[in-house]
Amino acid sequence: MIREPGMSVRLKLTLSYAGFLLLAGTLLLGAVAVFLLDYQNRALEVMPVVMAPSGRDLIKDFAPDAAVVMLFLLVFGLLGGWVLAGRMLAPLNRITAATRRAATGSLAHRIELEGRDDEFRELADSFDAMLARLDAHVAEQRRFAANASHELRTPLAITQSLLEVARDDPDRDVGELHERLRVVNARAIELTEALLLLSRADQRSFTREPVDLSLLAEEAAETLLPLAEKHGVTIETSGDITAVRGSRALLLQLTTNLLHNAIVHNLPEGGTVRVRTTASATSSTLVVENTGEEVSPERIWTFTEPFQRGTERVRRDHSDHAGVGLGLAIVKSIAQAHDGTLSLAPGATGGLRVTVRLPGGSMSFGDGQDVAR
Repeated sequence: MIREPGMSVRLKLTLSYAGFLLLAGTLLLGAVAVFLLDYQNRALEVMPVVMAPSGRDLIKDFAPDAAVVMLFLLVFGLLGGWVLAGRMLAPLNRITAATRRAATGSLAHRIELEGRDDEFRELADSFDAMLARLDAHVAEQRRFAANASHELRTPLAITQSLLEVARDDPDRDVGELHERLRVVNARAIELTEALLLLSRADQRSFTREPVDLSLLAEEAAETLLPLAEKHGVTIETSGDITAVRGSRALLLQLTTNLLHNAIVHNLPEGGTVRVRTTASATSSTLVVENTGEEVSPERIWTFTEPFQRGTERVRRDHSDHAGVGLGLAIVKSIAQAHDGTLSLAPGATGGLRVTVRLPGGSMSFGDGQDVAR
């Protein structure tokens, strides 16, 4: 937006200081003049008129000195107001300079305003916090874009290699080629859908409705039962009605991702996945715990990063259930989109314990009553 040029805030404050000082000086001199006139009237009552000075003479003698005083107040008010306004606006100038640098894309700098706590210090600290969040978000988006590009390039490169092999070797088994192309294409589609789901959760573009986490856990367990049987894993679910408000589709995806990871990252045989939902007056909790190899606390924080896979066993798994490395990243994004938190901790005897805590909601029944859980 183009605006017409105007006076700076410093100049406005300077004129305000000078004007206030002149007004105060004028009132003071006016009070002195009134005092002198009153003194002259009282003097006429006690001495002859020829000896007492007249009011005109008093004003005539007082006016030059008053003009000098007013001129001094004007100059002093302008100079003093300019210096004071500059000192008062110095923090604002630093904030403005930082804002202009941020507008050019530089988010690494901070204002770090010194001094006691006041309005300018609060504004600078808030701006520093905003810059830190933006810097972290931009860095995460760049890292995510780079990882996504790398992950999407892999199936495309494999597809190109397979097509080149088929072109150079017309006698090659077409059935084997079709199967490998199908697997690669399915993996590319799965990755693309995961990226779209992650973007949808980040944008919070969904309608909130009452959802029961316990029912979602049972539905996800039933859906993934064939996969659990294939891996020799037993799924145990427990919990009462656990109400939240959010997107049923996204929360089902969250639950399914957690169970999928718990099944795939498990013992080779005889593994267990325990799913438990609990509710309190203010929050609802979903806990998914599995057996498996011991996980060091240093590695846990990397599991929610995009395209991070938890175990070597998954990297060796070339089946359709190997995942694309976005499972826990999607879970974290969905939890945050619902104003919740995701926490990971190693199990007592191995495996991983994942806890999703969401704000509590209410479930609506057919009679129109809402029961808070």
